[in-house]
Amino acid sequence: MLELFLFFVFAVFAVAGAVGMLVSRSPVASALWMVQTMLALACLYLTLNATFIGVVQVLVYAGAIMVLFLFVIMLLNLEEAPTLSGFSWARAAAFVAGVGVLALLLAVVSVRLVGLPDAPVAAEPVVETSVVALGVALLTRHAFSLEIIAALLLAATIGAVLLAKKRFV
Repeated sequence: MLELFLFFVFAVFAVAGAVGMLVSRSPVASALWMVQTMLALACLYLTLNATFIGVVQVLVYAGAIMVLFLFVIMLLNLEEAPTLSGFSWARAAAFVAGVGVLALLLAVVSVRLVGLPDAPVAAEPVVETSVVALGVALLTRHAFSLEIIAALLLAATIGAVLLAKKRFV
């Protein structure tokens, strides 16, 4: 009975944080509302006896990724929403190049998913609900997906640094 009550309390906190994130005018306040939502989701996982996922939610999302978001927001010094400028050929070329890279990435992923056999099985049997099974699955069957995510995060970090770089004219 207590678990059900706590589940609904944390669900209300998660929804309130999500609504607060959507209606907030300040990017910093919006990021903090998102932290509240992620912490409430971690508590929801804990009420469902998924302790590993709850701890990972706090460490990875509420901790590392939100700190990165706040760092980028503070670095860019966003006080209000940016305005769009006029048309430029450099931006159009960059957009076409980005779409080309995305198409190439999707082609490589589709060939990878369709054309290769299954990943090798681990030497010793593992329990499917353990952290070991998660690690084995991530580093065997899903290693290519992990590499793509790492490349996307690296590209996003480089883009954030380039956006935040001050222009000395």
